Amino acid sequence: MTHPRIRQLVFASVNQEDIETLRYVLGLGDGFVDPGVAEFGLTNGVFSLGDQFLEVVVPVQANTAAGRFLARSQGVGGYMAIFQTDNLEGVRQTADARGIRRVWNIDLPEISASHLHPADIGAGIVSIDEARPEGSWRWGGPNWESTAKPGVLKRLDVVAVDPEAMSDKWGAVLNVDPIKVGPEIWELELSGGAIHFIKGERDHLSAYQIAHPDAVACLKRAAERGLACEGESLVFAGVRIDLTAIDTLADHAKTPD
Repeated sequence: MTHPRIRQLVFASVNQEDIETLRYVLGLGDGFVDPGVAEFGLTNGVFSLGDQFLEVVVPVQANTAAGRFLARSQGVGGYMAIFQTDNLEGVRQTADARGIRRVWNIDLPEISASHLHPADIGAGIVSIDEARPEGSWRWGGPNWESTAKPGVLKRLDVVAVDPEAMSDKWGAVLNVDPIKVGPEIWELELSGGAIHFIKGERDHLSAYQIAHPDAVACLKRAAERGLACEGESLVFAGVRIDLTAIDTLADHAKTPD
């Protein structure tokens, strides 16, 4: 794996019904409820798109990090982005050298992970994970391959007050050099995807771009559920979901490099 890749993008919501709403709107398979998130006072649903994942977390206890995020952001913006690497030890060393706090670490036989503090990395929680073997994914549940639906997480958009500085910080821990691709827009090119950092008034994870086999049907179902839709985008749990067509064979089944 020469570059990290987007492996999982996370929404936070106060409504448990939103877990089913996401499944219905995007035509996803059965979700996995991870008992491990109870440690954080949450319940969740994890859905597989190819070998990538979308997750909705919902606080079920008082004074959770997700609950504080929802109160602070008024439900606007994504909660967490999870990237896969083949060199987590190097990521940890870089984060420590830059004074970016690691708020949670785990090392299991099949996966290791570190969550980086959003106040230090910027915009949201960033998790860097190293799976063993590369194609596995503990957080998707034991049967995620059988429930996977076609789709690809293509891009994460991050709004930042200082997008150049934030792209530099994220790029350092991901070991990717930022490139300026537009007026006040910086890009980190990942394996099979990208992150865009865009100038704005408040730091947050603003949009998830998904290549989907039937965007029209998704938008129709989103409108049925009362979600805001415009063009080929819909808004779910405070995050804009931009839908694009699956137009290459590679988009049907992404695997780590």
